[in-house]
Amino acid sequence: MIKKVFQGVISQREQDRKAELYRNLIRREAKLGGELFGTVPKGHRREFFCLDRSTWVWHEEWTDNNKVKHTRTTRYDIRPNGILKSQNNGHYQQVSTEEARNFYEAVKIYRTRVKTELYNFV
Repeated sequence: MIKKVFQGVISQREQDRKAELYRNLIRREAKLGGELFGTVPKGHRREFFCLDRSTWVWHEEWTDNNKVKHTRTTRYDIRPNGILKSQNNGHYQQVSTEEARNFYEAVKIYRTRVKTELYNFV
């Protein structure tokens, strides 16, 4: 019985370790993705990352000149018939052809940079 208890503890520790590793990698990917379109201005936070097989997230935070904090999160869902997006948990809408092209280019750049700069794949 004690062996099963220790196996459960070890298993939970291993699961926790893997979950923490995954969160750290997503944070690093998001930071790298946030820099795709240039340097992030001081006082701003930008992130762009792949959440799962069909979900991408663009997140921005900034404080304006009146010290008001702003946050915008855009979620892109890739579907067989196109790309849908939702901003700040609003309703989903189909992206335009131009936005779909821009999104596709951003994803290509993201994947290349993440593979080479974060995971060292050539």
